[in-house]
Amino acid sequence: MLVLSRKKGESIVINDEIEITILGVEGENVRLGISAPKNVEIFRKEIYLSIQEANRESAAQNSAGLVELLKHMNDPK
Repeated sequence: MLVLSRKKGESIVINDEIEITILGVEGENVRLGISAPKNVEIFRKEIYLSIQEANRESAAQNSAGLVELLKHMNDPK
């Protein structure tokens, strides 16, 4: 992990196309501004993890459904 110190109004640039700017600091809260191309998805980590879990659950359900479908297709009855 790269650790940087930045002051209000200062930025970092990632891969020539993503810029993160410190907008303000209030107590323990830091406000960030993120400029990135529209094709770059940006999520708070807790939301990202929730999306990943929902995707895993959906994939497991679809996989189970596919197994049942294949059983019915291969059933000689």
